[in-house]
This record gives sequence, C-alpha cells and structure tokens, in this order.
Amino acid sequence: MSQSMLSDMSEFHWMMDMLQTVDVGLVVLDRDFKVKLWNGFMESHSGLLPSQVRERCLFDLFPEIDKKWFINKSRPVFELRNRAFIIWEQRPYLLRFSNYRPLTGTEDFMYQNITLSPLTSPTGRVDHICMMIYDVTDVAAGKKLLESAQVTLSEWQERV
Repeated sequence: MSQSMLSDMSEFHWMMDMLQTVDVGLVVLDRDFKVKLWNGFMESHSGLLPSQVRERCLFDLFPEIDKKWFINKSRPVFELRNRAFIIWEQRPYLLRFSNYRPLTGTEDFMYQNITLSPLTSPTGRVDHICMMIYDVTDVAAGKKLLESAQVTLSEWQERV
C-alpha cells in the first residue's frame, strides 16, 4: 500500500472519529427521509444505535414530528440548495430528547436549534441533507429565567 493511500485512510479515519464524537447531532437524510448517518450525539440522546436507524424513515422513528411541516421545511434545502433553520423560540425541539443534566438543569427536555444543509452529489444534485442538532437548553433556560425576572420586577414596580 502506498504512502498516499495510507495517508488518505488515516485522514478518513480521523474524520469519521470526529463526526462520531462532536457534541452536535448529525443526521444525514435522503429524499425519502431515510437515515443514512446517525452520529454518537444522536445515539447518546435518542438511545437508538446507528444500526437501528440506518435506512429507516425519520418519521417512523419519531412519529411526533409534524411530517408535512418538516417536508415543507426541507423542500428548499433539496430544491434550491439553501440552508434552513429551526430555532428553539419557534419550536422548542424537533426530537424530544430528555435534558441530560437532570440535577443541574431546570428543563425536562433538550431545547434545540437545527440547521438543515444540502449535501451535493458529484453530479451536482442534492440527494441528501444534513440535519445538525444543537443543544441550546442552557440558553433557553437562561432566557426564560430572565423573562420571568423581568415580569416579577415589573409587577413589583407597579406595586411601589
């Protein structure tokens, strides 16, 4: 095996390791919304192994997802090659994962920001999208706490 091939294999290996260990959910979906990639974050928070989800439809795995809404949200990603965003203020979560900090966390579930990105094939067609799921529970809890404090302060000021 040539040095170049060994170098390429080594690079591929550490890239795959990075995809599995990054603290962001990574899911690759095809046009039928079948799961092609499911990283370690997703495994850890869903309790589902990659072998259990690969080639299965996202809507079968998570029937609570509003299928029509998600398909409409994904359409411009596939057709126009535009990224799409889902923020926790609009929809607290897409996949209801438990808050994994039950002792220090004040929320029952993980608040999520999600980015849908097109993945272009060698032919230039977008046959897959990447869904990146970010845990923003700390940000959401902080904002909710701030809003609650503002309401309390306003009520106190009205009484004074």
